[in-house]
Amino acid sequence: MKTCYQIHLSSSCGGQFPQRLLHWAVFPVALVLTFLISSCAVLEAWNATPIPAIMTETPTPSPTFAWFPASVTPTQGAFATPKPPTPEMRPGIGASYLTDDFSDPALWDTAASDKASAEVNDNRLILAVKSKIYMISLRHELSEGNYYAEITARPNLCRGEDSYGLLIRANAVAYYRFSLTCSGNIFAERISVGTRELLQAPLLSGDVPRGAPGEVRIGVWAVGTEMRLFLNGRFQFSISNPNYPTGTIGVFLNSAGETPAIVSFSRLSLQKVDYTLPTRTPKP
Repeated sequence: MKTCYQIHLSSSCGGQFPQRLLHWAVFPVALVLTFLISSCAVLEAWNATPIPAIMTETPTPSPTFAWFPASVTPTQGAFATPKPPTPEMRPGIGASYLTDDFSDPALWDTAASDKASAEVNDNRLILAVKSKIYMISLRHELSEGNYYAEITARPNLCRGEDSYGLLIRANAVAYYRFSLTCSGNIFAERISVGTRELLQAPLLSGDVPRGAPGEVRIGVWAVGTEMRLFLNGRFQFSISNPNYPTGTIGVFLNSAGETPAIVSFSRLSLQKVDYTLPTRTPKP
């Protein structure tokens, strides 16, 4: 038996290496070499050829449309609000038909005692009272129902709740009393034989002199059942009462504390009033 120890391309075990097998052995090696050569060539060509820069254009911004443009707001003009006319609180006042300059003492109640006095002096009616004394003075020869009356009052000694003022539609025991206190309050009452009915509760008024000395013009518009108080021409309040339709004019002074009080009155005038009160709306 024959043993083979060497292998040659040209022989095998004493024979020739088949030609077909040689071709198949060489082909893969050639294919790999070809791929490597081609890759190296492509890489060299890639490195050798510069890559052109890509030019980028900045896009032109598209116009922004204002879909809801701001409209011009017109400036609103200032229109004056028409104010209603101030109602006339003293309607129907006519000519003056009585004036009193307090030159005739016989036209007024006068008296003197150790507690109080009422005297006409230097065109004034002067009332003076001691502590907790009340005094009135009425004008003679006068009885009226509808009028506008004014008188000037001057507190000379007055403090706290001391009061003074005007009497309307008065007689010796019954009248309407419009009071001013030295603390600045005003109120109205109906006096009947020593009793009193409060018709207007006390109100603070800037027209009342605080203490003494001071001066205030007191006015009362009286028509029918209605009476309106004025101080220095300014309306204060209104009351309504049917008890006393007519009477005279009077003044008063009251010392409410532990000290005396003195007030003088002057320049009385009465004016006619031609006015009819409106009909009141019936209540259901």
